Amino acid sequence: MNDGNTVVRGRTWPGRIVASVATAAALLGGCTSADDDKAAGPSASAPSRSATAAPGSPTAAPSASPSGGDAFSALFRADPAKVPRKKSRGEALAAAVALEPHEWGANFRAQRPAASTQGTFAVLDEQCRWERRTLPRGVLASLSRYSEIPAAGKKGELKVSAAVTVHTTVRGADERLASTLEEPLRCRQQQVRTDERITGLMSAATPYGQGSNTYADDQVMEMGKYLTGNSEQTYRWYVTRIGTVTLAVSIKGAKGYSDDELNNYASHANVTMLDRVKFELGGDS
Repeated sequence: MNDGNTVVRGRTWPGRIVASVATAAALLGGCTSADDDKAAGPSASAPSRSATAAPGSPTAAPSASPSGGDAFSALFRADPAKVPRKKSRGEALAAAVALEPHEWGANFRAQRPAASTQGTFAVLDEQCRWERRTLPRGVLASLSRYSEIPAAGKKGELKVSAAVTVHTTVRGADERLASTLEEPLRCRQQQVRTDERITGLMSAATPYGQGSNTYADDQVMEMGKYLTGNSEQTYRWYVTRIGTVTLAVSIKGAKGYSDDELNNYASHANVTMLDRVKFELGGDS
């Protein structure tokens, strides 16, 4: 495995993936102009998680994955020697995959702080508040990097995040997606910080082989409204699983940014990190 400085150039986002994102957006058409870790900015509560579901939607069951299938994927079979089994290897993989600010595109810079606290994991507690806790059993590493384009001219401050979580098994990563898919059923409104919350949450899941998903083992798109004080912005969050790794991309919209621009940023981040996971694990796509 390469070290944390590995940089793999991402391809242009394939049309089939754009179509999948568009399909998910159409399924969530009832969500008010909503365009994610849960918040696109740093804090003790900024999440790096897997998935959620619209109230009333069916519970997602974990797909069939062998309990010991660390290298199993619908898309490729990783080199078993490169699949992380120790914390240090998991951390190295997360660092190599998560996007740095300049890799999002022109004008992006790191937020302060620029990344989540090492050895922590985002959890939605019983009061529907996001907080970071010590990594649970079955998770080797979890890293979120926070970036932004500062407000300028007629455009507001755009915030994004790229998160990578490395699990010990495919089953563990799959079950994480299934459990988080149910979270909006319990918490339609979720507190991110004292003055920031997300409301009107809805989501759609696209497992491998369904819709236009031919690029990941599973994917979830979430939409809602991001409220900061009295300000309301679009919110979109995409979580993708490939093997034992889950990737999360969040975008908190801002004045002056179109839905197409937000989709393009999210698509670029997703495909770049997917490519990096495949490269790092030595699998054949």
